[in-house]
Amino acid sequence: MTDKLRIALAQLNPTVGNIEGNLQKAIAARREASLAGADLIAFPELYLVGYPPEDLVLKPAFQRAAAEAVAEMALQTSDGGPAVLIGAPWIHEGKLMNAVHYLDDGEIKGHTFKVELPNYGVFDEPRVFKPGMSPGPFNIRGVRIGVPICEDIWYPDVVECLEETGAEILLVPNGSPYDAAKFDARTQLVLSRIRETGLPLAYLNQIGGQDELVFDGGSFVINADFKLVVQMPAWAEKVAITDWTRSDSGWACEPGEMTLVQEGLESVYLALVQGLRDYVHKNRFPGVVLGLSGGIDSALVAAIATDALGPDKVHCIMLPYRYTSNESITDAEACAKAIGVRYDTIPIEEPVAGFTSVLAKLFEGTQSDTTEENLQSRSRGVILMAVSNKFGNLVLTTGNKSEVSVGYATLYGDMNGGFNPIKDIYKLQVFALARWRNANRPASCLGHDGIVIPERIITRPPSAELRPDQKDEDSLPPYKILDGILEGLVEKEMSVGEIVALGYDRNVVKRIEHLLYISEYKRRQAAPGVKISARNFGRDRRYPITNGFRDVD
Repeated sequence: MTDKLRIALAQLNPTVGNIEGNLQKAIAARREASLAGADLIAFPELYLVGYPPEDLVLKPAFQRAAAEAVAEMALQTSDGGPAVLIGAPWIHEGKLMNAVHYLDDGEIKGHTFKVELPNYGVFDEPRVFKPGMSPGPFNIRGVRIGVPICEDIWYPDVVECLEETGAEILLVPNGSPYDAAKFDARTQLVLSRIRETGLPLAYLNQIGGQDELVFDGGSFVINADFKLVVQMPAWAEKVAITDWTRSDSGWACEPGEMTLVQEGLESVYLALVQGLRDYVHKNRFPGVVLGLSGGIDSALVAAIATDALGPDKVHCIMLPYRYTSNESITDAEACAKAIGVRYDTIPIEEPVAGFTSVLAKLFEGTQSDTTEENLQSRSRGVILMAVSNKFGNLVLTTGNKSEVSVGYATLYGDMNGGFNPIKDIYKLQVFALARWRNANRPASCLGHDGIVIPERIITRPPSAELRPDQKDEDSLPPYKILDGILEGLVEKEMSVGEIVALGYDRNVVKRIEHLLYISEYKRRQAAPGVKISARNFGRDRRYPITNGFRDVD
C-alpha cells in the first residue's frame, strides 16, 4: 500500500513499422521519467509498432519483432526505475490482440487486451484484431490501475467492469486521430466515464502524422470531482510528470501542467503542418516541390509546406501559358518572395504545342474544348514529376475539398503528386486559413512572421486560367453556395430535399450531387491528404465508383 504515486505520461510521436526507433524513443522517455522519480510511465496505444499498423500487423515477422521489443523494454525495467505500460500487438491463445503490457522488475508482469474494436470511419480493427474479455486492473506498486484502451471508454461496460473489480485509477492509452470537433468530444466522453465510476482518469494520446491521419496529443487528467488538473500540449511531444495522492475519498492527481490547447483555425492549420511534416520526414523525402500558380490554393500549400519543413526544403515553380495573367505571374513571385522559398519559372508553351501537334491529325475536324485545356494542366504535371524524379522532392498537389468533390481537377495534371495538405479543406476554409496565417505564426512553424500570402491572391476571383478570362464561377456556383451544398451531401449525408429545404436551388443541388458521384473515380486516384473533418474522402467516406443511385427526394 502507498499513498503517493508519480506517473509519467509519454505523449510521443511513433512511426508505424519503425519498431526499433519507437523502442529507443521509449527507453529515452523512461530514462527521463526515472530521473524525475516516476513510479510508472505510460505510452499511447500500440506505441511500439505505431498506430494504426493496418494489415502490416498480420505479418508474422512483424509480430515477432513487436514481441521482441516488448521483451527488450521489459529488461529495461530491471534497473529499479519506473514500471511501464506500453502498447504492442500480442498473440494470446492463437489470437492477435491489441494489447497493453505491464512491465516491471525486468519481466512482463501482465497484459490487458482491447475489448471494443472500432469498425467505423477510419477504423477497421476487427479486420486484424480479436476482441479481449472485460479486464481487471493491474496492481502496480500497490495501486490498482485500470487500463481501458482507447475505444474501450467510448462505451460504459469496460470501465464499469474495471471499477467493479477494484480499479482505483483509470489510465487510458489512445491512438485518437484529430478532427476539428474531436477535443470537446473526448472531454465529454471522459466526464461520462468518471460520472459512472467515480474514478479519476488520465487520457493519454499520441501525436504525429500517419499517412492521412494526424494525431494531436492534448493528453489530460480529470479527477473524480470533474476538475481538469493536467492539460498537456497539443501538437508537441512531451513527457509529463503527474503526482497522485490517496485520501479517504480515493486517489486524486495534484494540479500540474496546464497548457492552452489551440482551437479553431489555429488548430486546423497546425494539423495540416503536422500531417505534412511527418509525411515528408517519415518517408525520408529531402523536400517538396509544387506548382505556384498565383492562386490561393497553391499559395496556402506553399505556406503550410514552409511552416512544416522550413524555406530551404520548399521549391515553387511557376508554369505559365498564354492564358496565365500578368497578375498571376506577379502574385506568384511575390508569394514565393514573402515565404522565402526557391522560385523558378518554366513556360509550358512548347510542351503544349508539342502535344497539340502530335494530336492534330487525330483531332482534325473537332472543336477545341476541355481536352485542349487539360493538355495545359497535364504538361504542368509532367514537368513537376520530372523535377521530382531528378531531385527526389515530393510533389505536392493543391486541390481543395470543394474542387475534389465535384471533379474540378485534371487527372495526371494538377492532381499529380504524392500528398495534398488541403485535400480535406473546403474553399471557404482555404480563404479563412490564408487570412489567419497572414496574421499569425505559431511557435512550432518554421516560416516567416507577417504577410506570407499577398492580399491580392486572397481577394482575386479564383480561376484555373485554362482559357481567356476564365473564372471558377463559370463552371461552378459561388463557393459559398457550393460549400454549403457539399457540407450537406458529404459531411451530413443529407438528402437533396433536406438541402433544398435550407434554401438552395433544387437544380443546383441535383447538379452538384451528380458531379460528386461521377467524380469518385478521380478521387480514388488522388494523392492522400491530411484528414481534418469527420468525413474525409478515402478513409471515412467510401463510395463506389460505379453507382447508379441518384436521390429522387
